[in-house]
Amino acid sequence: MRPRRSVLYMPGANERALEKAKTLDVDALILDLEDSVAPDAKADGRARVCAAATSGEYGNRELTIRVNGLDTEWHADDLRAAAEAGPDAIVVPKVNSAAEVHRIEKALEAAGAPDRTKIWAMVETPIAMLRAHDIASASDRLTVLVMGTNDLAKELHAEHVPGRAPLLGGLSLALLAARATGKVILDGVYNDVRDIEGFADECTQGRQFGFDGKTLIHPGQVEPCNRVFAPSEDEVAQSRKIIEAFETATAEGRGVVTVDGRMIENLHVDNARRVLAVAEAIASRG
Repeated sequence: MRPRRSVLYMPGANERALEKAKTLDVDALILDLEDSVAPDAKADGRARVCAAATSGEYGNRELTIRVNGLDTEWHADDLRAAAEAGPDAIVVPKVNSAAEVHRIEKALEAAGAPDRTKIWAMVETPIAMLRAHDIASASDRLTVLVMGTNDLAKELHAEHVPGRAPLLGGLSLALLAARATGKVILDGVYNDVRDIEGFADECTQGRQFGFDGKTLIHPGQVEPCNRVFAPSEDEVAQSRKIIEAFETATAEGRGVVTVDGRMIENLHVDNARRVLAVAEAIASRG
């Protein structure tokens, strides 16, 4: 398990941003060639992010490259160059079908991408929500779904409001697809980088919903995101307590297990083991 609490977009054509990314306490980076890079800077950005991906200077941060969309003039060159660079993953925007996943996978194989380079598919349109299970199950190489909530809101003609009520249907469909297929899923971005309280509230909502982490657009969002998506000390202690009580009861042949007055079943033990696995993955990242 790799922790993916905080996943920060960094503009691929900005040398200072790429340098700063080496110092940030993020679990993963998305070196961006799409929205943050102007058309006349696409080639320069491509060279910069591929050099970054092969530099070995980003420590234990998971390193990914977001290419331009399948329907753009830059997509094929981006995908070919990124495949040759061999980052941890290639992030593809606006994936709308299983057929598009297959097309991406074949292009990566043709370009000689190493097996360790995975596909992260951004789901950010109404049709992607309705086809989320097909997309998520299209390939073993696809390991992560990334919510594109800004584009989803635009396509829905929805407003950005606290609590994200207009988006909850789409979020739920994507989460169901991720869990049904065993994929990781990342929540979308929060646009107001000055509103740390609102951002923390949305992180809490995302964690409660079941997201594995959140995509970020500013370094100031990293600390609260890491904190919210990490198990607390109390959660870790309680999880150990549940596992110990269950294992003791099982060894003694007892069919009923209680912890602090609450009945414990297999599902509680599974949840406790997941909490500990996440905590251990975070600790091992350093």
